[in-house]
Amino acid sequence: MIDLGLIGYAQAWELQKRVVAARKAGAIGDVLLFCEHPHVITLGRNGKRANLLATENVLRQKGVEYFETSRGGDITYHGPGQVVGYPILNLGAIKRDVVWYVRQLEEVMIRASADFGIVAQRESGKTGIWVGEGSASAKLAAIGVHISRWVTSHGFAYNVATDLRYFDLIVPCGIAERKATSLEKLLERNVSLSTLKSPLSEHFGEVFGLEMKVAGAQLLFEQLEEVERAVAVPA
Repeated sequence: MIDLGLIGYAQAWELQKRVVAARKAGAIGDVLLFCEHPHVITLGRNGKRANLLATENVLRQKGVEYFETSRGGDITYHGPGQVVGYPILNLGAIKRDVVWYVRQLEEVMIRASADFGIVAQRESGKTGIWVGEGSASAKLAAIGVHISRWVTSHGFAYNVATDLRYFDLIVPCGIAERKATSLEKLLERNVSLSTLKSPLSEHFGEVFGLEMKVAGAQLLFEQLEEVERAVAVPA
């Protein structure tokens, strides 16, 4: 597990591409990246631009970036107070099943929520995790993934201390009748992002059968540079 801290969406996306290339080459092992993004709205490859409710001018005024991405899912918001997880895994060595992978990501977050006394669940026909019953349920965490040659990228976003007003700029995940919620709102107290990362990492290891180790971002950058130099130098 590597915690990148606060990082721009574009920078994180470029880093993911580098890690994916190295993972496909077998030059590095599986990696779970944690980060937090400045205000940004992203649209999945199958998403509808109509679910972006704000104009470019409003986004500019609020300091919100916008990106169209390669992940699955519709539209979502990332911002301060949200734990974003980008697993770069070789599913070929774990289980070649996309639906299973998404359900496992949900399981990780359901277990982490339970550590805080929150009962979160899946909803039929939808991704992510939800709290509450029926039409009154609210989305606590979203999932949008991309898989190429069985190597994963993109991932999940868990609302911890997120300013939920920013979700009013979109139709979250294309579901107009549902709202987003956060761990702080559910617990009615302040919660730091750091307190959630440890249980998320722990349950990620349990669910995927992986041994989790904490590493610094600098080590990852050095490994990627070494791999990329080797590829660039003719044999």
